Amino acid sequence: MQHLKIITSIIGLCSSMVFSQHYTTSTTALEGKEFPKVDTERKVQLKAYFPDAKSVVLEGGDGMKNLQSSATKGKDGFWNITTSPMEIGFHYYWFNVDGKRTNDPNTELYFGYGQPTSGIEVPSGEDFFFEKNVKHGKIVDDTLYSEITHGKRNFKVYLPPNYGTEKFPVLYLYHGTGEEITGWEKQGYIRNILDNLFAEKKAKEMIVVMDYGVALNPEEEKRPDDYPRTVVSTKNLDKIVVQELIPYIENTYKTNGKKAIAGLSRGSYQAMLIGANHPGLFSAIGAFSPVIYEGTESQPFKELPISTLLKSKQKPFFFIGIGEKEEARFFEFNQAIMTYFTQNKYPYFQYTSPQTYHEWLTWRRCLYQFAQNIFK
Repeated sequence: MQHLKIITSIIGLCSSMVFSQHYTTSTTALEGKEFPKVDTERKVQLKAYFPDAKSVVLEGGDGMKNLQSSATKGKDGFWNITTSPMEIGFHYYWFNVDGKRTNDPNTELYFGYGQPTSGIEVPSGEDFFFEKNVKHGKIVDDTLYSEITHGKRNFKVYLPPNYGTEKFPVLYLYHGTGEEITGWEKQGYIRNILDNLFAEKKAKEMIVVMDYGVALNPEEEKRPDDYPRTVVSTKNLDKIVVQELIPYIENTYKTNGKKAIAGLSRGSYQAMLIGANHPGLFSAIGAFSPVIYEGTESQPFKELPISTLLKSKQKPFFFIGIGEKEEARFFEFNQAIMTYFTQNKYPYFQYTSPQTYHEWLTWRRCLYQFAQNIFK
């Protein structure tokens, strides 16, 4: 009987170990690939073939800064990497292989940090950005030639499920630093988010223009990649949006004249500057993880004409969203804007994304909230 109890205990222990180590392949894995895998405790397993490597170290973006990992090399040349529990959300990552940054051959590549980069999705338990059995919109590629930057500009356009039956409002939407126009489509799951919202009647159907967030002419391209360059680029973007992009969109697509503008991180600064410069043009402004460039202690909005909103007869709806675990500097930007609006009695909507960093789950949630509050 004692022997049976010991066997039963061992079986129970093994069962609990198997349960706690139940791994599911990440949604970012390439078709047919088993790795990367995430378990119920958000620990991650990765496996990659680097037979000649002497060292493989896992590195990544903002949500992985406090992550612990270990890597061991098997006799078959495969490296096995395991991690401590990861944060929920979408995280860029790569391997440092003998000092060289190398993507994981098992995953989809996403444009981040200025180049194609591996990504992993750590489930949060939400499904608002999953593809569901609803009517789907579509995303098309488009271009225009800009006289301001003397070159062709590419952008993407989301057309809602009922496009063609009536005219729709337009949201102009920007990505962040080191990313480009594929961000909202791939990492952001914008089509799924909006399709689902529209199916549930939680938001008004809209067209979304996902524009490129850099606007420099050939001479300006030579400038150092710093904050002053970003301000110049944003001021150019302001002109492009008002003088070229909006006229093109309204001549090419079935629009009803209503407009909103939003962006994430650097894109938030662009949306705020353009929106504040033209408060009569946009009915809503969205700042997801807001950033303020070139401000000083005495003039925090030196290069951001936010005071224009106070003087305007029309008061665009202003949305500010941030991840609960973002770095202090983003909370400082966030607080500066809220304090200014509160002191000047300008209404705004503030949203905090629970348990997320400066990453795409934060921005998906922001879009989900923002879309429900515009074009009413």
